[in-house]
Amino acid sequence: MGYHSIVLVKQVPDTANVTAEAMKEDGTVNRGALPAIFNPEDLHALEAALEVKDRFGGMVTVLTMGPPKAADILRDCLFRGADRAILLTDRRAGGSDTLATSYILSQAVRTVGNYDFVFCGRQAIDGDTAQTGPQCAEKLGIPQVTYLEEIIDIKGKTAELKRNIGNGWEMVRVKLPCLVTVIETANTPRPWAAKKMMRNKSKTAPAELPDAAPEQLEQLQQQGKLLEQWGLDDISAEIDRCGLSGSPTKVFRIQSIVLKKSGFTGIEPTETGVRQLIRELVTDRTLG
Repeated sequence: MGYHSIVLVKQVPDTANVTAEAMKEDGTVNRGALPAIFNPEDLHALEAALEVKDRFGGMVTVLTMGPPKAADILRDCLFRGADRAILLTDRRAGGSDTLATSYILSQAVRTVGNYDFVFCGRQAIDGDTAQTGPQCAEKLGIPQVTYLEEIIDIKGKTAELKRNIGNGWEMVRVKLPCLVTVIETANTPRPWAAKKMMRNKSKTAPAELPDAAPEQLEQLQQQGKLLEQWGLDDISAEIDRCGLSGSPTKVFRIQSIVLKKSGFTGIEPTETGVRQLIRELVTDRTLG
Protein backbone atom coordinates (compact mmCIF):
# COMPACT_ATOMS: atom_id res chain seq x y z
CA MET A 1 0.00 0.00 0.00
CA GLY A 2 1.08 3.56 -0.59
CA TYR A 3 1.02 6.49 1.82
CA HIS A 4 -0.17 10.03 1.20
CA SER A 5 2.07 12.65 2.79
CA ILE A 6 1.10 16.32 3.05
CA VAL A 7 4.05 18.65 3.58
CA LEU A 8 3.52 22.12 5.03
CA VAL A 9 6.20 24.42 3.63
CA LYS A 10 6.82 28.12 4.05
CA GLN A 11 8.61 30.88 2.21
CA VAL A 12 10.33 33.03 4.84
CA PRO A 13 12.30 36.27 4.94
CA ASP A 14 16.04 35.67 5.16
CA THR A 15 16.63 36.56 8.80
CA ALA A 16 20.37 36.68 8.19
CA ASN A 17 19.76 39.98 6.40
CA VAL A 18 17.52 41.87 8.81
CA THR A 19 17.42 45.63 8.18
CA ALA A 20 15.79 48.59 9.91
CA GLU A 21 12.80 48.25 7.54
CA ALA A 22 12.09 44.67 8.63
CA MET A 23 9.06 45.61 10.73
CA LYS A 24 5.88 47.46 9.76
CA GLU A 25 4.11 49.94 12.02
CA ASP A 26 1.44 47.35 12.86
CA GLY A 27 4.09 44.98 14.24
CA THR A 28 4.10 42.53 11.34
CA VAL A 29 7.12 41.55 9.26
CA ASN A 30 7.80 43.72 6.23
CA ARG A 31 8.49 40.80 3.89
CA GLY A 32 9.08 43.10 0.95
CA ALA A 33 12.20 44.51 2.66
CA LEU A 34 13.91 41.11 2.99
CA PRO A 35 14.90 38.47 0.44
CA ALA A 36 12.63 35.41 0.52
CA ILE A 37 13.96 31.86 0.87
CA PHE A 38 12.66 28.31 1.42
CA ASN A 39 12.42 27.73 5.17
CA PRO A 40 15.43 25.46 5.81
CA GLU A 41 13.82 22.80 8.03
CA ASP A 42 10.82 22.56 5.70
CA LEU A 43 13.20 21.23 3.06
CA HIS A 44 14.05 18.39 5.44
CA ALA A 45 10.32 17.78 5.98
CA LEU A 46 9.88 17.50 2.22
CA GLU A 47 12.78 15.06 2.01
CA ALA A 48 11.21 12.92 4.75
CA ALA A 49 7.96 12.76 2.78
CA LEU A 50 9.82 11.87 -0.41
CA GLU A 51 11.64 9.12 1.49
CA VAL A 52 8.28 7.64 2.54
CA LYS A 53 7.19 7.72 -1.10
CA ASP A 54 10.43 6.11 -2.32
CA ARG A 55 10.47 3.34 0.31
CA PHE A 56 6.80 2.56 0.77
CA GLY A 57 5.02 4.05 -2.24
CA GLY A 58 2.36 6.73 -2.38
CA MET A 59 2.32 10.43 -3.20
CA VAL A 60 3.44 13.78 -1.79
CA THR A 61 1.29 16.91 -1.67
CA VAL A 62 2.92 20.21 -0.69
CA LEU A 63 0.94 23.09 0.71
CA THR A 64 2.06 26.63 1.45
CA MET A 65 0.25 29.68 2.79
CA GLY A 66 1.55 33.03 1.66
CA PRO A 67 1.57 35.74 -0.99
CA PRO A 68 1.72 34.93 -4.71
CA LYS A 69 5.55 34.93 -4.54
CA ALA A 70 5.34 31.81 -2.36
CA ALA A 71 4.63 29.83 -5.54
CA ASP A 72 8.42 29.84 -6.01
CA ILE A 73 8.91 27.23 -3.30
CA LEU A 74 6.06 25.12 -4.67
CA ARG A 75 7.93 24.86 -7.96
CA ASP A 76 11.04 23.99 -5.98
CA CYS A 77 9.12 21.13 -4.34
CA LEU A 78 7.92 19.84 -7.71
CA PHE A 79 11.49 19.95 -9.02
CA ARG A 80 12.52 17.67 -6.13
CA GLY A 81 9.75 15.12 -6.62
CA ALA A 82 6.47 16.31 -5.07
CA ASP A 83 3.36 15.19 -6.96
CA ARG A 84 0.92 17.97 -6.13
CA ALA A 85 1.38 21.59 -5.06
CA ILE A 86 -1.21 23.97 -3.60
CA LEU A 87 -0.86 27.70 -2.95
CA LEU A 88 -3.14 29.04 -0.23
CA THR A 89 -3.20 32.80 -0.69
CA ASP A 90 -5.72 35.27 0.65
CA ARG A 91 -5.24 38.85 1.83
CA ARG A 92 -7.52 38.12 4.79
CA ALA A 93 -4.86 35.70 6.10
CA GLY A 94 -2.23 38.44 6.28
CA GLY A 95 -0.68 39.02 9.70
CA SER A 96 -1.65 35.58 11.05
CA ASP A 97 0.28 34.44 14.13
CA THR A 98 0.87 30.76 14.93
CA LEU A 99 -2.65 30.33 16.32
CA ALA A 100 -4.34 31.66 13.19
CA THR A 101 -1.81 30.03 10.86
CA SER A 102 -2.27 26.59 12.41
CA TYR A 103 -6.05 26.97 12.12
CA ILE A 104 -5.84 27.90 8.44
CA LEU A 105 -3.37 25.11 7.64
CA SER A 106 -5.41 22.52 9.53
CA GLN A 107 -8.47 23.54 7.51
CA ALA A 108 -6.42 23.19 4.31
CA VAL A 109 -5.21 19.71 5.36
CA ARG A 110 -8.80 18.67 5.99
CA THR A 111 -9.71 19.97 2.55
CA VAL A 112 -6.96 17.89 0.92
CA GLY A 113 -8.17 14.87 2.90
CA ASN A 114 -7.21 11.17 2.88
CA TYR A 115 -3.68 11.59 4.25
CA ASP A 116 -1.40 9.40 6.32
CA PHE A 117 1.34 11.88 7.28
CA VAL A 118 1.57 15.61 7.73
CA PHE A 119 5.22 16.66 7.67
CA CYS A 120 6.54 20.10 8.57
CA GLY A 121 9.82 21.60 9.67
CA ARG A 122 10.39 21.91 13.41
CA GLN A 123 10.20 25.70 13.16
CA ALA A 124 10.43 28.62 10.76
CA ILE A 125 13.39 30.98 10.94
CA ASP A 126 11.17 34.07 10.90
CA GLY A 127 9.64 33.16 14.26
CA ASP A 128 11.54 30.24 15.82
CA THR A 129 8.45 29.32 17.85
CA ALA A 130 8.08 25.63 16.83
CA GLN A 131 4.36 26.06 17.59
CA THR A 132 2.60 25.78 14.23
CA GLY A 133 3.16 22.05 13.66
CA PRO A 134 1.99 20.90 17.11
CA GLN A 135 -0.95 23.30 17.00
CA CYS A 136 -2.00 21.85 13.63
CA ALA A 137 -1.90 18.35 15.12
CA GLU A 138 -4.11 19.43 18.00
CA LYS A 139 -6.64 21.07 15.69
CA LEU A 140 -6.66 18.02 13.42
CA GLY A 141 -7.05 15.70 16.39
CA ILE A 142 -4.15 13.45 15.36
CA PRO A 143 -1.03 12.25 17.25
CA GLN A 144 2.23 14.11 16.75
CA VAL A 145 5.90 13.15 16.79
CA THR A 146 8.32 16.05 17.07
CA TYR A 147 12.05 16.33 16.31
CA LEU A 148 12.13 13.49 13.77
CA GLU A 149 15.60 12.04 13.32
CA GLU A 150 14.85 8.94 11.22
CA ILE A 151 11.99 6.96 9.69
CA ILE A 152 12.64 3.39 10.82
CA ASP A 153 9.71 1.50 9.32
CA ILE A 154 6.05 1.76 8.37
CA LYS A 155 3.76 -1.25 8.53
CA GLY A 156 0.09 -0.89 7.77
CA LYS A 157 -1.23 1.99 9.84
CA THR A 158 1.70 2.13 12.27
CA ALA A 159 4.97 4.04 11.83
CA GLU A 160 8.14 3.45 13.81
CA LEU A 161 10.12 6.68 14.14
CA LYS A 162 13.29 7.85 15.87
CA ARG A 163 13.17 11.28 17.47
CA ASN A 164 15.91 13.44 18.92
CA ILE A 165 15.43 14.35 22.59
CA GLY A 166 18.57 16.45 22.98
CA ASN A 167 20.72 14.14 25.06
CA GLY A 168 19.74 10.99 23.19
CA TRP A 169 17.08 9.40 21.00
CA GLU A 170 13.65 7.95 21.53
CA MET A 171 12.05 5.19 19.45
CA VAL A 172 8.30 5.64 19.11
CA ARG A 173 5.44 3.84 17.40
CA VAL A 174 2.57 6.00 16.25
CA LYS A 175 -0.76 5.27 14.66
CA LEU A 176 -1.51 6.92 11.32
CA PRO A 177 -2.54 9.51 10.42
CA CYS A 178 -0.05 11.59 12.37
CA LEU A 179 1.87 14.86 12.18
CA VAL A 180 5.67 14.84 12.26
CA THR A 181 8.03 17.78 12.70
CA VAL A 182 11.48 17.32 11.19
CA ILE A 183 14.88 18.68 12.22
CA GLU A 184 17.85 19.47 9.99
CA THR A 185 19.90 16.43 11.06
CA ALA A 186 17.21 14.00 9.87
CA ASN A 187 18.36 13.86 6.26
CA THR A 188 20.02 15.63 3.35
CA PRO A 189 17.52 17.25 0.95
CA ARG A 190 17.88 15.93 -2.58
CA PRO A 191 18.73 18.30 -5.45
CA TRP A 192 16.40 19.22 -8.26
CA ALA A 193 15.81 16.52 -10.87
CA ALA A 194 16.41 17.80 -14.41
CA LYS A 195 13.38 16.06 -15.95
CA LYS A 196 11.06 17.22 -13.16
CA MET A 197 12.38 20.76 -13.47
CA MET A 198 11.77 20.85 -17.23
CA ARG A 199 8.26 19.45 -16.73
CA ASN A 200 7.25 21.91 -14.00
CA LYS A 201 9.29 25.09 -14.53
CA SER A 202 6.50 26.83 -16.48
CA LYS A 203 3.81 26.13 -13.90
CA THR A 204 2.40 29.27 -12.37
CA ALA A 205 -0.32 30.23 -9.92
CA PRO A 206 -3.29 32.40 -10.93
CA ALA A 207 -2.22 34.98 -8.33
CA GLU A 208 1.03 35.45 -10.26
CA LEU A 209 -1.02 36.46 -13.30
CA PRO A 210 -3.37 39.16 -11.93
CA ASP A 211 -4.07 40.58 -15.40
CA ALA A 212 -4.76 37.25 -17.09
CA ALA A 213 -8.17 36.76 -18.68
CA PRO A 214 -10.28 33.75 -17.60
CA GLU A 215 -9.76 32.26 -21.06
CA GLN A 216 -5.98 32.43 -20.63
CA LEU A 217 -6.15 30.75 -17.22
CA GLU A 218 -8.40 28.05 -18.64
CA GLN A 219 -5.91 27.42 -21.42
CA LEU A 220 -3.03 27.13 -18.93
CA GLN A 221 -5.13 24.75 -16.86
CA GLN A 222 -5.75 22.50 -19.87
CA GLN A 223 -2.03 22.55 -20.64
CA GLY A 224 -1.18 21.48 -17.10
CA LYS A 225 0.71 24.72 -16.46
CA LEU A 226 -1.41 26.10 -13.63
CA LEU A 227 -0.68 25.50 -9.97
CA GLU A 228 -3.62 24.83 -7.68
CA GLN A 229 -4.64 27.91 -5.73
CA TRP A 230 -7.03 28.17 -2.82
CA GLY A 231 -8.44 31.00 -0.74
CA LEU A 232 -9.97 30.95 2.73
CA ASP A 233 -13.42 30.31 1.31
CA ASP A 234 -12.17 27.16 -0.46
CA ILE A 235 -11.18 25.61 2.89
CA SER A 236 -14.34 26.74 4.73
CA ALA A 237 -12.33 28.86 7.16
CA GLU A 238 -14.01 31.07 9.75
CA ILE A 239 -12.71 34.52 8.83
CA ASP A 240 -12.64 35.83 12.40
CA ARG A 241 -10.08 33.11 13.23
CA CYS A 242 -7.73 34.21 10.44
CA GLY A 243 -5.34 37.11 9.93
CA LEU A 244 -4.87 39.84 12.51
CA SER A 245 -8.38 39.41 13.93
CA GLY A 246 -7.59 35.82 14.85
CA SER A 247 -4.08 36.53 16.14
CA PRO A 248 -3.69 37.42 19.83
CA THR A 249 0.12 37.60 19.50
CA LYS A 250 1.48 41.12 19.01
CA VAL A 251 5.09 41.74 17.93
CA PHE A 252 6.80 44.48 19.93
CA ARG A 253 10.03 44.79 17.96
CA ILE A 254 12.14 43.05 15.31
CA GLN A 255 15.85 43.67 15.37
CA SER A 256 19.15 42.13 14.37
CA ILE A 257 21.46 41.47 17.33
CA VAL A 258 25.17 41.25 16.58
CA LEU A 259 27.45 40.22 19.44
CA LYS A 260 30.87 41.83 19.30
CA LYS A 261 33.66 41.43 21.82
CA SER A 262 37.40 41.79 21.47
CA GLY A 263 39.74 39.60 23.44
CA PHE A 264 38.77 36.86 25.87
CA THR A 265 38.73 36.06 29.58
CA GLY A 266 40.52 32.95 30.73
CA ILE A 267 38.90 30.87 33.48
CA GLU A 268 41.03 28.42 35.41
CA PRO A 269 39.48 24.94 35.84
CA THR A 270 39.43 25.30 39.62
CA GLU A 271 36.81 26.04 42.25
CA THR A 272 38.09 29.62 42.45
CA GLY A 273 37.85 29.94 38.66
CA VAL A 274 34.26 28.69 38.61
CA ARG A 275 33.32 31.20 41.34
CA GLN A 276 34.88 33.97 39.24
CA LEU A 277 32.91 32.84 36.17
CA ILE A 278 29.61 32.80 38.06
CA ARG A 279 30.35 36.23 39.54
CA GLU A 280 30.96 37.69 36.07
CA LEU A 281 27.82 36.10 34.64
CA VAL A 282 25.71 37.53 37.48
CA THR A 283 27.35 40.97 37.12
CA ASP A 284 26.60 40.96 33.36
CA ARG A 285 23.03 39.83 34.13
CA THR A 286 23.54 36.69 32.04
CA LEU A 287 22.43 34.81 35.17
CA GLY A 288 19.95 36.04 37.73
